[in-house]
Amino acid sequence: MSPDAVRAAELLHDARHLVVFTGSGMSQESGVPTFRDEETGLWARFDPEELATPEAFRRHPGRVFAWYLWRWRAIRDALPHAGYRALVELEDRFDRLTIVTQNVDGLHARAGSAAVIELHGSLVAFRCLDAGHPYDARRLEELRHAGAEEIEPPRCDRCGSPVRPGVVWFGEPLPWEQLEAARAEVDACDALLVVGTTALVYPAADLAWVGVTRGIPVIEINPQPTPLSSHVALAWRAGAGVALPELASALQASLPAT
Repeated sequence: MSPDAVRAAELLHDARHLVVFTGSGMSQESGVPTFRDEETGLWARFDPEELATPEAFRRHPGRVFAWYLWRWRAIRDALPHAGYRALVELEDRFDRLTIVTQNVDGLHARAGSAAVIELHGSLVAFRCLDAGHPYDARRLEELRHAGAEEIEPPRCDRCGSPVRPGVVWFGEPLPWEQLEAARAEVDACDALLVVGTTALVYPAADLAWVGVTRGIPVIEINPQPTPLSSHVALAWRAGAGVALPELASALQASLPAT
């Protein structure tokens, strides 16, 4: 067991309410490309940030929808790694464990986590552009134009509006209810675990800094240093797939014998 795992278990020993704040580094270990990774093949010549706006969708709906359909298929084929399963195990260790994630891949829920707040929406969910009517993503299986640069989005059955992914695009606000719920969790928790995020994407990144300013134990798990690293109780240089199972084992070992 690593020294970082032992130290993390010590910091969390008396915690009853844990919030786990996750970013793209968490899902990257399951093979989900991070948003700003340079894509290969068809999408290498496009800037992801130019495709992820309402304006881009209105100008080039077929192109934007094809890109998100490609991402949806990549996420659908990904499997939660051992770090996700460790977080599910940790639910029995705390009175309350809430996951606040910047990711849109739905892997936390697929792994079995009970309480997940998705700040940036979900690529597992689709809705129409104009009215927000939900659209069953299973129907996307009918669109089998693999490798196509243009795939016209299907139309809403209720209003005829084009269907879009249920993610937060650049220029759109974060869902108010989710953001407020996440802030309430961080304000009430007595320990914070920050996993796989640079804590640079605002306003979500504010949540990590709230834990620091509150003076509660904040543990960062990330292979590379971030702006948060020098302010936390423990900066654990490891990937989530390794560190979280170690943490679960260390916390289990710290329990009194029965």
